[in-house]
Amino acid sequence: MGDESEGEILPTKDIENKKVVLAYSGGLDTSCILKWLIDRGYEVICFMADVGQQEDFQAAEQKAMKIGAKKVVIKDVRREFVTDYIFPAIRANAIYENRYLLGTSLARPLIAKHQMMVAEQEGAAYVAHGATGKGNDQVRFELTYYAINPDIKVLSPWKMPEFLEQFKGRDDLIAYAKEKGIPVSATISKPYSEDENLMHISHEAGILENPGLVPDESVYSRTVNPKDAPDKSTWLEIHFKDGTPVKIVNKNDGTAKTDPLELFMYANKIGAENGVGRVDMVENRFVGIKSRGLYETPGGTILMVAHRDIESIAMDREVMRLRDMLTPRYAELIYNGFWFSPEMEFLTAAFNKSQEYIDGVVTLEIYKGNVWTRARTSPTSLYDEDLGSMHKAGGFDQKDSVGFIKINAIRLMAHRKILDKLSKRKEK
Repeated sequence: MGDESEGEILPTKDIENKKVVLAYSGGLDTSCILKWLIDRGYEVICFMADVGQQEDFQAAEQKAMKIGAKKVVIKDVRREFVTDYIFPAIRANAIYENRYLLGTSLARPLIAKHQMMVAEQEGAAYVAHGATGKGNDQVRFELTYYAINPDIKVLSPWKMPEFLEQFKGRDDLIAYAKEKGIPVSATISKPYSEDENLMHISHEAGILENPGLVPDESVYSRTVNPKDAPDKSTWLEIHFKDGTPVKIVNKNDGTAKTDPLELFMYANKIGAENGVGRVDMVENRFVGIKSRGLYETPGGTILMVAHRDIESIAMDREVMRLRDMLTPRYAELIYNGFWFSPEMEFLTAAFNKSQEYIDGVVTLEIYKGNVWTRARTSPTSLYDEDLGSMHKAGGFDQKDSVGFIKINAIRLMAHRKILDKLSKRKEK
């Protein structure tokens, strides 16, 4: 992997291939890192992945070239993000620590994968990113790099002594940007760090680092305040095939979407308009640090609720129990950056098997930040109305329950007898 991955930059004269592909966002950190690497003799190619963030890519490209980038490569990977990353997470009901829908976690391996493709195409010996040494993204980027090419050399400035001596934090970066004439939107008075993609937008850093502070409403940018959402419910139908959303229908106005990207974007639109998907939480980072994050995940929240419900009618009970045991581990692997790993391949295959015949339609009511399931139908339903009915005998002989209960009570009665014996001994 080379000594560079340990945090040292080799002197320029010792480097034959000085090409580095930088995961570039156009924000404060990566803009400063771009200039910093250039000043140290690197030929920097900036890579930008369009994962659905609200970004002026042309302006970002011009900014990078003005700073001194050799080239800027921009790829639209939104469709792949939906079909190959978001939908698999929904099929697995993957939610980290029961609250976080993994928006950033899902995007990072996709970005790093395409960054590595650019490095190969450009013949670059190095890749670089702007993730800090305290967070999760550094792990997600670098584990993906090494999983794809074990020989790649990684430049991670936020873990390099020379960089850390110069920059103690975002305030120093802002000062550096001003000194070098790099335009940035961050300010010392409002140093929010945001990451946006199709799945979500996250907010952290600055005053948000105080978990006891109630954030101002202005922090939120994707969803309306639920209190200000429409006073009328929006009714949606979500259609599933093998656990994958294949169609969304707005019952209010008849709008329907079947293309995966359009479907997800429409779910985002409806969720955002109705204040769906806000989460304010303190989570456990992979490196062992607790972190406060604010997330807005409108479309993902809607589809996750619908998916869980269609499983309730179409998935076998024991399969569901086993799947639910594996789901937290799956979410943890995504969060920790192990998307490209043997264990992820194993779990993905298991989840895909569990989703066979998870077909049907879920009817949802969306109102002021809430998502309710109101009905569901499935051609592969395991629900038997006759068996479950309290109003007719159906095909179930209720007398069989006598033996069923007695068999299940055997160990409970045995345990009770032991407790009674121990109690009598203590009394003596």
